[in-house]
Amino acid sequence: MGLRGGGRMNGGIEMGNFFQDIIAKDPQFKSPLRVSSMMLLEPITRVAVLNIVADAAAQGIALMVWETFRSRQRQRVLYDQHATQLHTVGVHHYGLAADVVKDVNGEPSWKGDFTFLVALAKKHGLISGADWGEPGKPHSFVDQVHVQRIAVIHQMRLFSTDWYPGNDYVA
Repeated sequence: MGLRGGGRMNGGIEMGNFFQDIIAKDPQFKSPLRVSSMMLLEPITRVAVLNIVADAAAQGIALMVWETFRSRQRQRVLYDQHATQLHTVGVHHYGLAADVVKDVNGEPSWKGDFTFLVALAKKHGLISGADWGEPGKPHSFVDQVHVQRIAVIHQMRLFSTDWYPGNDYVA
């Protein structure tokens, strides 16, 4: 897998990136099960998600990180269950997205208003699944609990496996 862009050049040899160095080597890489490990979020994304959870708590909203990394196998299961519209893996697969749900007495909840997540995602440099796509155009797919580091316009570049965002990437 190429995934250039996240590493640094050292004498003409490309160094690795988070996807290659951590995710692809993790035992959960091919798991059909839900993964909520914060350690499988790329570090900048991880900090942003933790800050979103903390800011929501300060507003009196308890959140839990429901899913971080998602394998190709899990994506297929979710698609077959009609739980997602995406047949192939998305940004979750690269450690650059998380689903953040409400924590109601220790149980996950997707109920209620999640509009607060749009502002918190933006504040911490992420994009909300409720407000992605091209500005000013209606969104055909809304995922109100999803946040990601990559702008939709850069996703195909990421999925082509020849680019991965570096520390200086800004959506």
